[in-house]
Amino acid sequence: MGTILPAAGANAGRADRRQLDASASGRYTDAMTDLFSIAGKTAVVTGGSRGIGKMIAAGYVQAGAKVYISSRKVDACEETEAELSQFGECIALPADLARPEECERLAAEITQREGTIDILVNNAGATWGAPMDEFDEDAWERVLAVNVKGVFHLTKHLRPALSAAGAPGNPSSVINIGSIDGLRVPTLETYSYSASKAAVHMLTRHLAKVLAPEIKVNAIAPGPFYSKMMAYTLDNFGEAIAKSCPMKRLGEPDDMAGTAIFLASAASNYITGAVLPVDGGIASLAE
Repeated sequence: MGTILPAAGANAGRADRRQLDASASGRYTDAMTDLFSIAGKTAVVTGGSRGIGKMIAAGYVQAGAKVYISSRKVDACEETEAELSQFGECIALPADLARPEECERLAAEITQREGTIDILVNNAGATWGAPMDEFDEDAWERVLAVNVKGVFHLTKHLRPALSAAGAPGNPSSVINIGSIDGLRVPTLETYSYSASKAAVHMLTRHLAKVLAPEIKVNAIAPGPFYSKMMAYTLDNFGEAIAKSCPMKRLGEPDDMAGTAIFLASAASNYITGAVLPVDGGIASLAE
C-alpha cells in the first residue's frame, strides 16, 4: 500500500496534516484498519485446542479469519471447535504431528478443502522435565518429534498451498511458536524443550530465507502464559515470576492474539526471519 500520510517538507508537514478534512481522515483510518486486517483469510493453527494455540485461534476467529485447528486429542479439538464457532468459522481436524505421515495427511486434507492457505501457525508442542541422570531417549525423541520435526514437515507439505496464496509484496504467513527458553537458559531441567525451541528459532530463519518472497516466516517466543504446559510452574511460582518480570505481570490472551494477528497481516509484510519475544521483557531485560 502507499504512504499513510502525504509527503511534506519540514515546515509544511504539520500544517498539511492539520488540513486533512474529515473524509480524508476516514480514508486513512480505513487504510490502517485494512493494514492490520486478517478478515477473509484462511488459517491453520496446530495445537489450537488449548493454551497459546487456542489464544491465537480465538483471536483469528474473532478477527474474521476461517480457522482450522488441530491437536492430537479429538475431544479437545471438538470442544474448542464448538466454543470458537460461536464467534466465527472454526473447523477441527485432529492429528498427531509427532508422526510425519500425520503431517502429510493433515496437509492433504486441508489442501483438498481449501486449495490455498494464507496463515500457518506451528504451535503444537511437548515438554519434558527430569534430572539430568534420568533424562532418557524418550525425553528427547517425543519433544523433538513434535517441536522441531513436526514444524518442518507440516510447513513442507503446506508449502504449495501457502505459495499459491502469497506473492512478492503480499506474502502468506508462517508463524512458528518458539519460547524464551530457547533464548536463555531456563531454570528447570527441561533439556530437550529448551534445545528444541532454540532449534525452532533457527529453523524459522532458515525457512524464511528459502521461502521468500512468496511466504514470510517469523517466530514468537512466548514468556509465561497460563496453559496446561505451564500450569504447574505458574500455580506454584506465578506470583514470583510476575514480580520478576519488568512489566510486573503474566501474559494475557490478547497479548498473544495481537502479536499473531500482526505477524499474519499486511502490517508485517516486510518482516521475515524474526524471532519476537512476547514475555514482558523477561528475556531481554530481567536481571
